[in-house]
Amino acid sequence: MLHGLRCAAFNYFRTQVNPRTGLVADKTQPGSPSSIAAVGMALSVYVMAIERDLLSRSEAIDRTLTVLKFFQSSHQGPEADATGYKGFYYHFLNMQTGRRALQCELSTIDTAILLAGVLTAASYFSGESDEEGEIREVAESLYQRVDWQWALDGGKTVCHGWKPESGFLPYRWDTGYSEALILYTLALGSPTFPIAPQGYQEWISTFEWRKVYDIQYLYAGPLFIHQMSHLWLDFRGIQDDFNRKKGIDYFENSRRATYVHRQYGIENPLGFAGYHEYGCGLTASDGPGPAVLDVDGVQKVFFDYVARGAPFGPDDGTISPWAVVASLPFAPEIVLKTVRHAVDRLKSRGHSLYEFDASFNPTFPHTRPNLHNWVSPWIFGLNQGPILLMIENFQSELIWKTIQRCPYIVEGLRRAGFRGGWLHNLP
Repeated sequence: MLHGLRCAAFNYFRTQVNPRTGLVADKTQPGSPSSIAAVGMALSVYVMAIERDLLSRSEAIDRTLTVLKFFQSSHQGPEADATGYKGFYYHFLNMQTGRRALQCELSTIDTAILLAGVLTAASYFSGESDEEGEIREVAESLYQRVDWQWALDGGKTVCHGWKPESGFLPYRWDTGYSEALILYTLALGSPTFPIAPQGYQEWISTFEWRKVYDIQYLYAGPLFIHQMSHLWLDFRGIQDDFNRKKGIDYFENSRRATYVHRQYGIENPLGFAGYHEYGCGLTASDGPGPAVLDVDGVQKVFFDYVARGAPFGPDDGTISPWAVVASLPFAPEIVLKTVRHAVDRLKSRGHSLYEFDASFNPTFPHTRPNLHNWVSPWIFGLNQGPILLMIENFQSELIWKTIQRCPYIVEGLRRAGFRGGWLHNLP
């Protein structure tokens, strides 16, 4: 079952790529820009694909070098149509030109996800060939030119982003648990522009410990927050100051969050269709809104793309089955059953057994014939990547073990205060 899901998900990274630049589309919608985070996932997916005979090593090297050299040579500057600035890159890039798209922000978190893939490639391609040596050389140059100190904008914590028209965004990675674990690890481990550990300590001091359904855990509503950094970082047995105080690690915390989401599906406090033990998974996803509609005499609000979360919302009845798959390493005893249920659902609808919908909403009313609920018309790279990487980490720990060989990752974790586990055995 998992191999079928792997093959189907990998098709996204076969087809949604510009072969000239290596850029990966954000989604399958025609005209979609590239997402730099999806590119970071692709670079890690190519590593998996070699080991699973989905790509030859030579083809994976070609794909990797193409996109790394594109980023190395693309224009960095303060102009509004550049590809990046100060080593960072814009959230979305034009698939054809590689320039900034949609007037988006220079994104610190999306650059971090891109760099996680860049460093995965550098760690994996350790051979003596000229091509593999070039991968390592270009990857190093991309990471080392990122000016994390500039992204502090005079503070101690990293800003969300920057726009050439207006400067830094008014938000920082400084409040509440989020996907920024990978960002701070990279910023702390930089050999050229490292930030001070104090900003990380200030951030984790804002984390909210909650008890939900008799489960105590570090709260964040959307599942992707409990997964994103874990695509690359193995948090089993390693603890920072927050973990040591609570007596767990972030891996265990993600296991507990997965159970919270399942219980939310069982209890279904808002009475949405399709919620049950195996009908769960709230995360950042596409949706049927914005709309306010009457459903069986009850007025319900529906959202478009938003970070849905459990148990405190927002929630409009939109389920993302891929998000449960991405929790596979944390709680396989419940995730595998949920994946099987999703596969059976696809079979009953006459779909390909392993091409999961990005999201669907059985509560949303449809007026068109033969449609019983809303289904996202697009597939997203940021959904397919976590499916592939977390299946692989569950089965072989490949991505985790590969990134552990990166000295910058090790340095960043140690400067953040992580101790124990696999870090204890490294020089």
